[in-house]
Amino acid sequence: MLLTIVALFALNFAGYFFFKRFDLTKDKRYTLSETSLNIVGEAIEPVYVRVFLAGDVSAEYKRLQDETRQLLQEFEAYNPNVKFEFVNPLNESESAAAEKRDLIYDLHIMNNPQDAKNKTAIRESIASQPDIDNFVIQAFINAGMQPASVSVVYKGKQSETTIFPWALATYNGKSVKIPLLKNQRGASAQENIESSVQNLEYAFSDAFNKVVKNKQKKIVFLHGNAEMPPPLMGSFLNNLRDSYYIGPFTMDSVARNPNKVLKDLQQYDMAVIAKPREKFTEEEKLIIDQYIVNGGKTLWLVDPVMAEMDSLNQKGTALAVPNDLGLNDMFFKYGFRILPDLVKDEMATPIKLATGQEGNSGTQYQNYIWKYAPFVYPDSVNQNPIVKNLDGVKLDFAGGIDTLKNGIKKNVLLATSQYSKRVGTPAQVNLNMVMEEFNPAEYPPKSGFIPVAVLLEGSFHSMYENRLMPFKDPSYKTVGKPGKMIVISDGDIVKSQFDKDGKPLELGYDKWTGEHYDNLSFMMNCVNYLLDDTGLINIRSKDVSLPILNTQKVYDNYNTIQIITVGVPVAVLAVFGFVFTWLRRRKYAR
Repeated sequence: MLLTIVALFALNFAGYFFFKRFDLTKDKRYTLSETSLNIVGEAIEPVYVRVFLAGDVSAEYKRLQDETRQLLQEFEAYNPNVKFEFVNPLNESESAAAEKRDLIYDLHIMNNPQDAKNKTAIRESIASQPDIDNFVIQAFINAGMQPASVSVVYKGKQSETTIFPWALATYNGKSVKIPLLKNQRGASAQENIESSVQNLEYAFSDAFNKVVKNKQKKIVFLHGNAEMPPPLMGSFLNNLRDSYYIGPFTMDSVARNPNKVLKDLQQYDMAVIAKPREKFTEEEKLIIDQYIVNGGKTLWLVDPVMAEMDSLNQKGTALAVPNDLGLNDMFFKYGFRILPDLVKDEMATPIKLATGQEGNSGTQYQNYIWKYAPFVYPDSVNQNPIVKNLDGVKLDFAGGIDTLKNGIKKNVLLATSQYSKRVGTPAQVNLNMVMEEFNPAEYPPKSGFIPVAVLLEGSFHSMYENRLMPFKDPSYKTVGKPGKMIVISDGDIVKSQFDKDGKPLELGYDKWTGEHYDNLSFMMNCVNYLLDDTGLINIRSKDVSLPILNTQKVYDNYNTIQIITVGVPVAVLAVFGFVFTWLRRRKYAR
């Protein structure tokens, strides 16, 4: 006994100085990556995490709830400054009303930081709301955290309940939202949960990285060629601001002093060229070219064709014409080309159109599939962390990208479906096309799988190699540092819709149809990959395997499984009881 006590005391004393946890899962699900540990290790002040996936939930969401708790316990074990709690936003307890009002206030300030000065007025407005639960739900929606409705079976009765698959991380007054659920269209609830669990470590590590670490990388959006105005990219820009310094970079002074413009541009880590509408001059092209050759990261969002849904909705018809930006020779040198055509895809997203009036109920609307708005999924075999575990992305009037052999590594991130084709321009686009029926003969075998987003990596050669340059550059290089660029043949992939108050809705949310697409995650992944020096994006490559019950197999072998799960335990108990009774009788019969 004395030796046991001494050994236990020694183990506990050693455990105070040496920390070690053992992960016995096959896929090392609870072993945090080195990147995650480095990020959470920088938190020298408490990081408060509120998880709103609490209360009674279905079996599938209970698993997500448990996995979230276990992951946060791992973060807390490595850094006690991580403090977390599970909060039910619709709690019915007596003290819940005050907690709900505090939560509404926190969400409002997170979404409208300028209102922090009017703290008293905001709280009085919240306290005056008669239906606090509905106000909670609306506060989550306004903050970009859409609730979900699920079916719950309790004591044989089925009911609908609202859950909030979100968390909120706060550090030194700065808050960031964390999505816990990834909803993939067409996937079962169990498949969505497995995908969500696989994304948990990345979601929390990314959030901690945003609130704990100081910004380091700088991103510029080029202006001067009629690019997309910043308000239309509101959601994308707001998310970038959490991790990076961002700002505009005008090319207006290129004609006067191109060397200075090039030198200024090279001070930034990444350049975004979002939906340009005017032709680039040779001087502008040389500046961008030398920025790329010297290792600058670029994100190209290019419309090969001029066509807009706004004008189409007003007139019902529009003429799609090529968008000549003068970039074809540059793109060709880098190893790709964007042809001036439109992509028509049977796997497309819906638009809502008026179908007439019915009685006094006003105008009636109906959803129709719009084949010029492709719904693109990443290839299941593509293990690039940008697209791994990603849901579908919505495009508008996208074009196709051709890749060329030139020594640059290329990875097709997104491509259209098998039943898609290119439509040459100029072309007349009419809303009546929504009535077209699917005809497989319209899509030859090799017409589909058109690339619309491509990653290029390597040492790019200057497009002015062996050519006359538009201005003299003393630092000119024909080939330089290894670099990266991502090309997307649709500028509207970053375009947000707006609410009634003129505020940008979350990128990827279509307020007309109520559909959610993964545009924001894809775009943030692109930026993280191009700029990532912490390995954060690689966490997405982590594979987590959750055992899921094969219900079809259960039905096919119902009798056998019933015998094994019910009959065998009963038989074992019967044999045990018989042997036990026989032994007792034999023992006491003597």
